[in-house]
Amino acid sequence: MFSITLITMGKLKEKFYLSAAEEYCKRLKGYCDFQLLELPEYRLPDNPSASEIEAGLKKEGAEILSRIPKGSWFCILTPEGKTLSSEAFADKLKEVKLSGKSSACFLIGSSFGICKDVKAKADFKLSMGSMTFPHHLARIMVLEQIYRAEAIQAGSKYHK
Repeated sequence: MFSITLITMGKLKEKFYLSAAEEYCKRLKGYCDFQLLELPEYRLPDNPSASEIEAGLKKEGAEILSRIPKGSWFCILTPEGKTLSSEAFADKLKEVKLSGKSSACFLIGSSFGICKDVKAKADFKLSMGSMTFPHHLARIMVLEQIYRAEAIQAGSKYHK
């Protein structure tokens, strides 16, 4: 069975986000071996300098890189990435599976972004568009789109 890992920085606190995330995680397990990894965000002062942000992202980056499953296709969510329709995203995931990869790993970085070293390791950079979303909402949106992609591939009626 194909494995999908979603790495996120920070924990969900609000019940409505937790409930939605749990629902999509449960649904995904019907299609793949799914794992959600919540990593702690590096703590920064209230008004961090550019060098403090860079140092924090570097520490987060080291932890992220150690958690990517070996041999996984690695996709980061970043504003400079490519935007895809749900169908094109499903096709991309199908392409990854047909390439012989047995797993995919997605990353939602912290509120300050993603370290350059991690970006350099990405096989694909995906954008959710030019709008800005709270990280907690972005996690739900990514979970839903991964679920939708799996449902599209399975021929489910979920995607209309």
